[in-house]
Amino acid sequence: MTDVSNEPIIRATGLTKRFKRASRSSGLRGAVVHLFKPHYTTMTAVDNIDLSIQPGESVAYVGPNGAGKSTTVKLLTGILVPSEGEVEVRGISPWRHRIENAFNMGVVFGQRTQLWWDIPVQESFRLLGDIYQLDTVTFSRTFDNLVEVLDLQPLLNVPARQLSLGQRMRCDLAASLVHSPPILYLDEPSIGLDVAVKARFREFIRAMHRERGLTVMLTSHDLGDIEELCDRMIMIDKGRIVYDGALSEITNRFGWERTLNLTLSDPTPKASIDAADALSRRTGVTVDQPSDTALTITYDGRIVTSGELIRDLATRVPMTDISIEEPTAESIIRNLYEGTLRFDDVHGGEA
Repeated sequence: MTDVSNEPIIRATGLTKRFKRASRSSGLRGAVVHLFKPHYTTMTAVDNIDLSIQPGESVAYVGPNGAGKSTTVKLLTGILVPSEGEVEVRGISPWRHRIENAFNMGVVFGQRTQLWWDIPVQESFRLLGDIYQLDTVTFSRTFDNLVEVLDLQPLLNVPARQLSLGQRMRCDLAASLVHSPPILYLDEPSIGLDVAVKARFREFIRAMHRERGLTVMLTSHDLGDIEELCDRMIMIDKGRIVYDGALSEITNRFGWERTLNLTLSDPTPKASIDAADALSRRTGVTVDQPSDTALTITYDGRIVTSGELIRDLATRVPMTDISIEEPTAESIIRNLYEGTLRFDDVHGGEA
């Protein structure tokens, strides 16, 4: 099947997935009651989401634990059947056409492997080549390229069970791409990897995205993965998409809280009182004195500028150094996960 450049490669409309969960009292009595009169509660893991991803896009799909990320990926890969709504990947229904959909995708789950545990790695690759019905020439060309780029030659004769985590992840990545799929799903791919292996892993994904036009959908809690691999971020919370746009826009939207750190020229216990007096006419400003020689001022950058604060403080508080601390994307996303920031918050604007 040939992709049309202006048509989404992944499309979902009203996609919903519900699960039934057994609900019973604890103890023997609860077990007996449940045996004869079972009771279930319904949990909605993915709740009426609309999704559109173009060919060649690299998209981070993020959210707190239990938000519905992995469930969405399983719906896209055909592992799960939707409760409601429609989903298409390259124009076909993943769960109705599981075999055809398997040829369109590669999947890397950070906690699972698709390698056969007790046989050499290269035999796993050969078996995958047979499963995907690759002819000898096509398989050899792709296999040789992956071995070279991912430096797998020393690992080919090693059984998967003897590989370190980093080695296994490199092999799993190669295994997911041996049939040259147009879409790659990455579910927490760098979990547990050291810095060097992460760097190599990310560089390889960037190269495949750049050279092959590979469409990448990444679920990860590692902001480094997101920043280096993805131009677009979709955030899901409680089964619903709450943000879809550029990662930089998150900082622009929520990066309004800033901190002014002052180093005082001499121990001044009442510096916080003097600073509060000097800033009393400013709104959205709080003053804290963590030590006799330090002063921390938190303010809303949309209401007051750092220059205005420094001007107000200059004649009232003796200081030797000033630094301005702006929120990072990581801290903002963490606060969104924890619920201290909300997309419908008056400070953040509407989603």
